[in-house]
Amino acid sequence: MDPLTQGLVATTLPQSLVKKTNIGVASACGFFAGLAPDIDVFIRSSEDPLLFLEYHRQFTHSLIFIPLGGFICAFLLYYLTRRWINLTFKQALIFCTIGYSTHALLDACTTYGTMLFWPFSDERIAWNTISIIDPLFTLPILTLVVFSIIKKNQKYAHIALIWIFGYMALGFIQRENAIDLGRLLAEGRGHNIIRIDAKPSFANILVWKIVYETKEKFYVDAVRAGISPKIFEGNSLLKLDVKRDFAWLDPKSQQAKDIKRFSWFSNGYVAVDPVQLNSIIDVRFSTVPNEIKALWAIKLSKNYTSKSHVIYETSRGNIRLSFKKLYKMLFF
Repeated sequence: MDPLTQGLVATTLPQSLVKKTNIGVASACGFFAGLAPDIDVFIRSSEDPLLFLEYHRQFTHSLIFIPLGGFICAFLLYYLTRRWINLTFKQALIFCTIGYSTHALLDACTTYGTMLFWPFSDERIAWNTISIIDPLFTLPILTLVVFSIIKKNQKYAHIALIWIFGYMALGFIQRENAIDLGRLLAEGRGHNIIRIDAKPSFANILVWKIVYETKEKFYVDAVRAGISPKIFEGNSLLKLDVKRDFAWLDPKSQQAKDIKRFSWFSNGYVAVDPVQLNSIIDVRFSTVPNEIKALWAIKLSKNYTSKSHVIYETSRGNIRLSFKKLYKMLFF
């Protein structure tokens, strides 16, 4: 999730477990440790544009890395602040480890995918219960964390934890409702579904992007789940077939290897961009949930050497127009 939310969620656990006099110190340790796993964003290469996709949310987000991550954070905090803050190393270790442990689990609740079980598995876990940015989730936590520090009262942290788990539970229920609507839509079209996913649209858990796979195609739609359910039909496109779509590509080239890497990252939801036929898109993500306007893609070139990498591109299109369409889905 976004850094602010990560830090705030990581703050609530230490706050809820310490004495009133230690709430401020525990909050600082938890917040810092809650941000630390995203240090992996600096693992990137100007020559290999897909390197960061492989390492973001990898080893620093693994469950097995939590004790080491907590220790590193505690070591840095203790030795950098011991002259000014009354904090023992044991306290720092406990607060930081608890804070660090929340990061990967919160990320796994989003749609991007987190390698919780690295190095034993390279599966990217995504429970799809919340958007990467969701103010309705974050703002109450921010308020309660601040009150907990100012009032030196654990009860606000306890309420924040109830809100966190309650909102995630609601997101899970909404996701299941969205999948049910997606299945009904597919059945109405007479489609045999191989797999189906529902992902929350930007900053809410009301409107969901539905992507389902048949033998030949991906279908992209949106649904509004909950009290006033509604379906917003979208479009479909053929699944990627490298031999058919890029017959000119040497299967032993670096570009061919990069396609496999991008497909792994995208969990197989890859297709040729219907507008730019030399690009491969991740079908799962778009700003408007029932559109096939991917947020990221890889671009291939016929003028390549055996060692040439693909080009990684991101695009959000007309943000103002996209949010206007999403707003209508939410309220009309």
